[in-house]
Amino acid sequence: MAFTPYQLFLAALMLITGSINTLSTKWADRQTSHFCDGSGENVTYEHPFFQGVGMFLGEFLCLLVFKFIWYSTAQYRIERMTYKGDASSRIVRYWPIKIQKDVRLVDGEQTFNPLIFWVASLCDMTSTCLSYIALNYTSASSFQMLRGSVMVFTALLSVIFLRKKLTWKHWLGILAVVAGLAVVGVSDILFSKHPEGSHTNTEKIAGDVLILVGMLFTSCQVVYEERFIGKYNIPPLQAVGWEGIFGFSTLGLLLIPFYFIIVPTSNSGPDHRLEDIPSALCQMRGNWIIILATIGNVLSIAFFNFAGISVTKELSSTTRMVLDSGRTLIIWVVSLALQWQAFYPLQILGFVLLVIGMGIYNGVWEHLIRRFFSRPPISNERSQLLPSHDDVSVYQSTSTTNPSSTFAETVNT
Repeated sequence: MAFTPYQLFLAALMLITGSINTLSTKWADRQTSHFCDGSGENVTYEHPFFQGVGMFLGEFLCLLVFKFIWYSTAQYRIERMTYKGDASSRIVRYWPIKIQKDVRLVDGEQTFNPLIFWVASLCDMTSTCLSYIALNYTSASSFQMLRGSVMVFTALLSVIFLRKKLTWKHWLGILAVVAGLAVVGVSDILFSKHPEGSHTNTEKIAGDVLILVGMLFTSCQVVYEERFIGKYNIPPLQAVGWEGIFGFSTLGLLLIPFYFIIVPTSNSGPDHRLEDIPSALCQMRGNWIIILATIGNVLSIAFFNFAGISVTKELSSTTRMVLDSGRTLIIWVVSLALQWQAFYPLQILGFVLLVIGMGIYNGVWEHLIRRFFSRPPISNERSQLLPSHDDVSVYQSTSTTNPSSTFAETVNT
């Protein structure tokens, strides 16, 4: 299918900011700093739940941007309201008309219950925390590659709950993408040489399993969002903002009991708590790179979620997941440039399958073939295609719609 310029902008924004989000999170996880106990020993930064709160903070910023745009364009929207009612009536009614595209970010309905986003925020919270935990045991590129499994989950859930019908081209594209992701993911496990030498095969497998479970919750989230965004026509910025509020408040409250839960394998602090916020702040104070990576995580997630939920609204949840898989190439190239992982020739085959699958699902290859290989008729051929005077008369007498447009469609067919 052919994308509009606005949809292409959303796709590019989603790819770039999504890549920055994964890379900034992994950048923070690779940093070391000391705890608050005064010891000079540097310990790896490992605070997935605190990073999850930062992610929801970034989503909450979308609501602030929405409110700013909403109130800054209030006068314009008031001037475009239409009066309707009896002139002698004492009750004055104003009915808003559709907002023009120049304030498209606030275009939508406001008659909805914000609590509908609480379920989406719970799915997002679970998926994010599992993903951040998994990033401590696997590489950033492997994490992004395995995220491709969400396409299968989303497609199945869309068929079951949204009653969607996927053609054989969609399934072929999904299978090609999953095959490419599997090739790259398996190559990372099979080859033992890795710059992150602390990751054993057991840790990699455990991280991969956590990613797969997290992607199941992500697919539940995007299908749930498509169901209600399509029903209520909620502005994407506002929808992301409400998810941020519920996620920030829910996970923020959970950090209190997490502080008192002792996990021997946890590396969040000297007392091995499930999450140790004071230790996280001390490590951030001791290493400015962690602060910079955290800021990048917060800001990038705001733009990424806005672009992602906009793609869901403009296209579909499955298309969103297909586009999201394109981040793999960006993250892989950056990881190689930063020497965060080694190069494996088998990964080239995986990326080729990934690109082919994405093109098949979105109809890119079919569109290119029709555009570049289907030549237009030359002048003498075009004259032969034109009907005679009698044919035109018969056509005009039988047509009940727009003759010119229907005839053009007939010739093109």
